[in-house]
Parts: sequence; structure tokens; C-alpha cells
Amino acid sequence: MELLWTIAELFFALILIVASLFLSAMFFEAYRRRNNNNRHIDSPAFFEDPTSLKQVPCPHLVDPAEKYISLIIPAFNEEHRLPAALDETIDYLDKRAAMDKSFTYEVLIVDDGSADGTKRVAFDYVRKNSVDNVRVILLGRNHGKGEAIRKGMLHARGEILLMLDADGATKVNDLEKLENKVHNLIRAVASAEDTKDGKSGFRIADIPVAAFGSRAHLEEKALATRKWYRNFLMKGFHIVVLMAAGPGIRDTQCGFKMFTRAAARKLFTNIRLKRWCFDVELVFLCKQFGIPMLEISVNWSEIPGSKVNLLSIPNMLWELALMSVGYRTRLWKISY
Repeated sequence: MELLWTIAELFFALILIVASLFLSAMFFEAYRRRNNNNRHIDSPAFFEDPTSLKQVPCPHLVDPAEKYISLIIPAFNEEHRLPAALDETIDYLDKRAAMDKSFTYEVLIVDDGSADGTKRVAFDYVRKNSVDNVRVILLGRNHGKGEAIRKGMLHARGEILLMLDADGATKVNDLEKLENKVHNLIRAVASAEDTKDGKSGFRIADIPVAAFGSRAHLEEKALATRKWYRNFLMKGFHIVVLMAAGPGIRDTQCGFKMFTRAAARKLFTNIRLKRWCFDVELVFLCKQFGIPMLEISVNWSEIPGSKVNLLSIPNMLWELALMSVGYRTRLWKISY
């Protein structure tokens, strides 16, 4: 009996040690990100023109918009899936630009430290379409999807900015669904402001709005066809998200999201999470800033080659815990 008590005491002590180490690591990382969050903003960034080999200075999100829309595509080892998605995307954008001269666009491909031919594929599209319409940002090493999107957003030129995945799981023409809802909300806001101050006219870029593409309407079908571990991950993740960011958006993880320039400026100069859970932090920050959030159903199909797997679960839980600690302890301060 005494031996059992000794084993139990040792086991309890081990649990306390592990928990203490985990909490210490979490607070250290939260503190580190508090000080280092905006270093990437201050460092100069350049696009490389593969035709002339000249470096083109990156604009910044605080600058006035130069395009109507920017599409930000994070890419990590997407040599094989990226071409089909880019062909479809650029074909759609060119057709809209041909029909409407005011429709100007850019596609920003952010290579998140790929080890395959992603960089080569991306630069091929720059050569075909010019560095004014297609640009590549190289992160050098892998930072995570959240960091790749943040970097692209910070150097985009659009009045509205759309993030979308490199696999083409959501059809690019679904951006019109988000775009129309954003325009309708902005018109309503602008109309109310005009009534107050008697002024007319508005700029889309100046009114903060966020639109989240959603696959929530496909959930029942997805449960029947998706692999068991992805269903388990999805259900568990939804519960943890409710605890971390609260209700409001049913599908935080769809990679199809649109922001006005004003909204992106507030969100992506504050966001700290670098990998899978940055979407949850976006929802949290939208609530903190009072940015209107729209959730809009989009068409979506599962494309082979997903990078979400069972090993993603610990990283997701770590990031959500880190976010909770960072904001609730006020280590992470929001710049208004």
C-alpha cells in the first residue's frame, strides 16, 4: 500500500512539473510575441521582377489603395496544385477586367518557405502576367499560413482584399458573393452617415468590414464523406473556438475571407498567431474593433493533399491557449 502511495505521489509531482513547464513556456512565448509582433512591419520588403531582375519596393497597407482588389494566396509546397488554381483565378480576373475597366486587380503569392518548385511556378505566372498584376513574396523559411497571409495583406494594394487557398477548394467566382454582401453593408453604413452629416459619397476602402466564406451549410454532407480524424478535429475545434473567441462565426477555418482595406489595416497589424488558428484571432479582433462580420455560404470541395492532420491538433490547441493567455493577461495589447 505504501508503495502505491509513493507511486501516486511521484505521478502527481510529475504532472505538476509538466504543467508548470507548459505554463511557463506559454507565458514566455506570449511575452516574446508582445515585443516582437511588429518587427516585420518595419523591415523593408521588395518584389523581384523575374523579367528585368529589378527589385520593386513593396507598398504598405497604410498607403492609399492602387487597385480595386488584391488576392492573397499563401503557398507552402504547392508546386502541383498551384497552377490549376492560378489559371482559374487569373482567367476569371482578366474576364472581369475586360468587361469593367474600373476593375483592377493583383494576385499576391506568398511562398512560405517551400522546398519544392513553388517559387518557380509562381514566377512563371509573374512573367506571363507582369509584376503589376502578379507578385511573389518569398518568406525564406516556413512561418505558417497565418504569417504568410499577414505578410501578403500588409503589402497589398487593393481597396478590398481576399485571402484564398492555393488548392482552389473554393471557386474564385464565389468572391462575388462576398463582394456583393460587403458592398450592400457599406452602402447601408454610408447612407446612415450621409443622413447624419449631410455629405454624400463614400470610399469602400475606408469602411471596415469583414466577410467570412463558410462551409457550415455543407457540414452534414462533409461528416459523411470526410475522414474520421478530420470530423473529430472539426467538432473539437468548434468547441474550443467558442471558448476562445466566443460565438458569431460558425466556420472560422474556411480559407476564403474578404476584408476592406480599413478592416485589414486594423486586423493584420495586430494579429500574432502564425499558423492554423490565426483565423480565430481574426474573429476575436473583429469583435474588439467592432468590425461588422458577415458569414456567407460558398461552394467548396475537398482537394487531395491537405496539410491538416492529427499532428495539427497539438499546434492548434497551443495557439488557442497562447491567444487566451496573451489577451486575457493584457500581454498582447491591441493598437487602435
